[in-house]
Amino acid sequence: MKTPKAVFVCQECGAQAPKWMGRCTECGAWNSLVEERAVETPAGAGGQNRYAQLGAAGSAKLYADVELANAARLSTGIDEFDRVLGGGIVPGSLVLLGGEPGIGKSTLLLQAAAHFAREVGPVLYASGEESEHQIKRRGDRLGVGEEAPLYLLSETCLERILEEIARLKPALVIIDSVQTVFSIKFQSAPGSIGQVREAATQFLFAAKGQNIPTILVGHVTKDGSLAGPKVLEHVVDTVLYFEGERHHAHRVVRAVKNRFGAVSELGVFEMTGAGLRPVPNPSKLFLAERASETPGSAVLCCVEGSRPILVEVQALVSTSTYGNARRMAIGIDQNRVALLLAVLEKRAGLSLAGDDVYVNIAGGMSVEEPAADLSVVAAVASSVRNRSLPASTAMFGEVGLSGEIRGIPQAALRVREAAQMGFGRVVMPAANVDGLHTAGCDLVGVRTVGEALDQLIT
Repeated sequence: MKTPKAVFVCQECGAQAPKWMGRCTECGAWNSLVEERAVETPAGAGGQNRYAQLGAAGSAKLYADVELANAARLSTGIDEFDRVLGGGIVPGSLVLLGGEPGIGKSTLLLQAAAHFAREVGPVLYASGEESEHQIKRRGDRLGVGEEAPLYLLSETCLERILEEIARLKPALVIIDSVQTVFSIKFQSAPGSIGQVREAATQFLFAAKGQNIPTILVGHVTKDGSLAGPKVLEHVVDTVLYFEGERHHAHRVVRAVKNRFGAVSELGVFEMTGAGLRPVPNPSKLFLAERASETPGSAVLCCVEGSRPILVEVQALVSTSTYGNARRMAIGIDQNRVALLLAVLEKRAGLSLAGDDVYVNIAGGMSVEEPAADLSVVAAVASSVRNRSLPASTAMFGEVGLSGEIRGIPQAALRVREAAQMGFGRVVMPAANVDGLHTAGCDLVGVRTVGEALDQLIT
């Protein structure tokens, strides 16, 4: 028998090398090459190419002849989860849900699996990290009824899981997690590059070939990215990130890739003793404990995907006791904050060189869009001058290096959300004011940072 060929695979980027090296030549990671051996199956002796099952569709079809009747989305019973997926699960799709340990991935999927089993059809929940008794114990706490056709499988062998999928023919498959699944074709340990790639590929073939939607749970590394090769994100149809602070009750599911819906869509949940509860009004949640008459607090109208959300931006400026002033930001890019502080010093005349500046997005929310610039500038200026901003005023806008306030997209959506939350005044870029009319809300257009501070701080 021919000896299996050994290759050394980088556990960071998936690059292969014929011999071991201390540093990967592709990504530069140290001590990341691990030996892997693949068992080659001969194609002639009754063996079938493992990639052949995906090509069982036959001849090509004309675009106009493709029927979409079987592509109707299936609801998970959780509105916020359906929103992130683009309206529900698409049959035959492969979804990857990643998040830190203990964030609530298994809890969310078990709740969705129970409702899916009751309303749509049988669900196979395969777990490589928990036994059936442990899953049942969590299900009893979440109120999962025994009448639903929910099948539990505690298995890590890829081939056995695929056999159960072929036997049960479920309406939904959940794999928790893909890093624990191993194939007997490889001698490497579960979670290695070869094992993760093989498992994801085989589940892709099963999902597409049998038209069964499949959800994979993925681990997250220390730097916050999904564990495994980047090809794992390219294989799946949808990539979701489960985010949240351990010391906050709310959790956020964010879509970073979706072939069947909008990217950067957001779903907000609240962690309770009975599981995750959807939050239909996130703005009310993030502004619930806001102190209205405190200097350094500003309300931002941000948009995540297609959803407008009001969040509180806090800033604290204090005299530095050391030689170098500190700059710290939580929930927003620290480099962006440093840029805005430079604009305030140069264009607005505020002296911040000897002060420590701290910026925080209250509630554990993360904001990445440039529309948050004006709220950061206003919060910092309010803290420097020790004057509170008007409690009924919200704001948004991008700040340029020359101090101008640039227009941003989806202004009408932001203004409508602010008006619904009871804000009577919105400070925004002058380029977005034209054509906007909102009853009960005064729209103030500004063109420069100095003009915006004059309108906000009196």
